[in-house]
Amino acid sequence: MSDTPFGFTVTHTDGLARRGVITTPHGDVQTPAFMPVGTQGAIKGLLHRDLLGPDGAGAEILLSNTYHLYLRPGDDLIARRGGLHRFIGWPRPILTDSGGYQVFSLAERRTITEEGARFQSHLDGSPHMLTPERAADIQAQLGSDIAMVLDECLAYPATEDAARESMQRTLRWARRARERFLAMRKADFGLRIANPNQAQFGIVQGGVHPDLREQSARETVAIGFEGYAIGGLSVGEPNEVMYDITAKTTPFLPADRPRYLMGTGTPPDLVESVARGIDMFDCVLPTRNARNGQLFTSEGRINIKNARYAEDDGPLDPACSCYTCRTASRAYLRHLYMAGEMNGATLNTLHNLNFYLDTMRRIRDAIAFGRFESFRLGFHQSFSRQVTDS
Repeated sequence: MSDTPFGFTVTHTDGLARRGVITTPHGDVQTPAFMPVGTQGAIKGLLHRDLLGPDGAGAEILLSNTYHLYLRPGDDLIARRGGLHRFIGWPRPILTDSGGYQVFSLAERRTITEEGARFQSHLDGSPHMLTPERAADIQAQLGSDIAMVLDECLAYPATEDAARESMQRTLRWARRARERFLAMRKADFGLRIANPNQAQFGIVQGGVHPDLREQSARETVAIGFEGYAIGGLSVGEPNEVMYDITAKTTPFLPADRPRYLMGTGTPPDLVESVARGIDMFDCVLPTRNARNGQLFTSEGRINIKNARYAEDDGPLDPACSCYTCRTASRAYLRHLYMAGEMNGATLNTLHNLNFYLDTMRRIRDAIAFGRFESFRLGFHQSFSRQVTDS
């Protein structure tokens, strides 16, 4: 780790699409960026070298989950090991979420109050309390490069009154989280702070109501964070609604700070969200779908368990140069999936992440050369051309 402070620079624009670079103590991240999800400090089915090495997918930043790491093995243990980067052997930047989404998804096992979220562990039923301050403390001990504030995740659909109440609570929690984050740089709270140059992002909420999104964005920006996320989307609303709310929120976020759309999404979602000014993404789709045999290619999605691939000697995606596409036929990948071989999930995951990360590289190049709109149209035509066989 270096003493480099967190920073962000926009290097190119093309319409609302932006290309830039995020500077962190563990290296730079080229944006727009996709963050593979390493929930418990690992990408399911892959080794870090699959993402980092000369033949790797080229991931520049990893997302890990505060909730899961807090429960097991514990942030105290990770802090004693020197922080999350050292513990998992990942040398590049890491973003940690606040754990809020996981807590709120527990439904019957949690209670929301003004203080925070009281919940029972999904592992052993033990009681826990996650407050905005505690979420900041845990992430300080993990030592991620980017820490997210605790927010309230609202289910879709929700009434405007419910969205307003949730949004206002998220704002109050954000103020408390920021106060704690700044106080940790001046006072000793008995924490092992693994990364003194950690950045903290605020989160905009407000459901699908543009006026609430504007209020949330303005007040979150007024608190003052190193970056800003749009939360509470990709939770079941139609795609067009997600695109519309994103487009109506980004104008109220600072142009000189990164914009992160949480939990999104499919490859077309990434392209459309970049067109609306988003810089950062994460999603479990490429890894989860890979384990289920659903693969993303330059001509659409492939369900590898389909019988039509049983004797198909061609590569998964002729336009892809990843290890999977260079070495494994569709017939072999189908065989591995049908036989339940672990190698099948690994090869599938490696390809899907390569596809996502390569799509982001192509987006960045298109923005730099002023060709994003033509790229956008061509991508949709190519990706939708093949009939999905799932």
